[in-house]
Amino acid sequence: MQEACEEEAAKSLFQFQFQFQRIHTRDNPYKCEEYGKAFNSPSNLVKHERIHTGEKPYKCDECGKGFLQSASLIIHKIIHIGETPYKCDECGKAFKCISVLTKHERIHTGEKPYKCEDCGKAFKWFSTFSSHKRIHTGEKPYICKECGKDFKEASYLSGHKKIHTGEKPYKCEECGKAFMWVSCLTRHKMTHTGEKPYNRDECGKAFKYSSNLNEHKKTHTGEKAYKCGECGKAFKYRSTLSKLKIIHCGGKPYKCDECSKAFKSTSDLTKHKIIHTGEKPYKCEGCGKAFKRFSILTRHKRIHTGEKLYICKGCGKAFKQASDLSGHKKIHAGEKPHKCEECGKAFKWLSCLTRHKRSHTEEKPCTCDECGKAFKYSSNLNEHKKIHTVEKPYKCEECGKAFKCHSSVTDHKRIHTGEKPYKCKECDKIFNWASSLLKHKRIHTGRISYKCEESSNSSKPF
Repeated sequence: MQEACEEEAAKSLFQFQFQFQRIHTRDNPYKCEEYGKAFNSPSNLVKHERIHTGEKPYKCDECGKGFLQSASLIIHKIIHIGETPYKCDECGKAFKCISVLTKHERIHTGEKPYKCEDCGKAFKWFSTFSSHKRIHTGEKPYICKECGKDFKEASYLSGHKKIHTGEKPYKCEECGKAFMWVSCLTRHKMTHTGEKPYNRDECGKAFKYSSNLNEHKKTHTGEKAYKCGECGKAFKYRSTLSKLKIIHCGGKPYKCDECSKAFKSTSDLTKHKIIHTGEKPYKCEGCGKAFKRFSILTRHKRIHTGEKLYICKGCGKAFKQASDLSGHKKIHAGEKPHKCEECGKAFKWLSCLTRHKRSHTEEKPCTCDECGKAFKYSSNLNEHKKIHTVEKPYKCEECGKAFKCHSSVTDHKRIHTGEKPYKCKECDKIFNWASSLLKHKRIHTGRISYKCEESSNSSKPF
């Protein structure tokens, strides 16, 4: 029995020594199949793999919160006890864990024990050092299960997930505007307070945002950190470098690998790529409909909420889309910027001009898949399609009668309301329907629309 124990102890010691040696030799035989990252021990690989699986095997009995590592659970448990036994000698601040106190003390000492071997940059905390290393390796271990996009930081993935859910948990108490991220809310609040917390000791100038202060500092230092790989020219600001890059590549530096189409910005390229993949990552929780772009999902949601954010200052009418408001404004201005080259007729909207042009060309681009019949306008095709189905989705609220077309139920409702919107300009007589007005007009014009081939009295109008 004693020999077996000694043998087991010797085996464990050997394994420990062997793993310890790998720290110095940098031998990492255990590889992650998901991302290719290698580790010096199987336990470290298992811990790493939980990043991909999302598994949190260590659960708190008190509140049910899960953790990737047992050490994290032990630290967490101190929250429930409320004990803070570790005190900073410098400022008196107390901490629950000695590791947190050790990290805190570096604020006073300025110590940066974690140094990057690639660029020599040093860091106070290991977590910051680990994040920095990914700049050199390009590793992105945090993957979104919804769309497959990968990230360098877990916090970036958490923020990204809100794009799919549309969640905006951070609300401004001043104006009610909601944001996905607390940083955006913090920045927004400054628009109400006018606060400028970022000051420059050099000149006393204050800024709302730290990014603006960092950019401003370069005016004092003369630093030109942004260098063009094409011509070697250096700039103080990233934005200036971006503008130069556009000049070098003819205005559109970002190219699609699939179709070679070029774009001005990476965001435009990312949006374009969805055309090739067919991906629709933005899903409506109300009806399940999916969209390629977040902006389209946002617009779609207004169908469910009935929200109309865009209000006309001229008449107070509200609209769901900014484009609808822009179009509406032309009614007040009387503006008709879209002119037909064929006949000179002008229109308020480009869509109306496009529809009008078909009257000259007789083009019928909208074809029915069922019977092959072609139409000038998609609205006519949609109405026609109902002939092939027995569906009658438009119901009269007054008598319950159902119709295939929306226009038919609109016409029918006039039986109940007595409304007569069609007026004859010649004699002021009014009619329920446009067709009735057209028939009536023949009295004034004497126009013969229908001719009987049998009757000799063919001059008589019908």
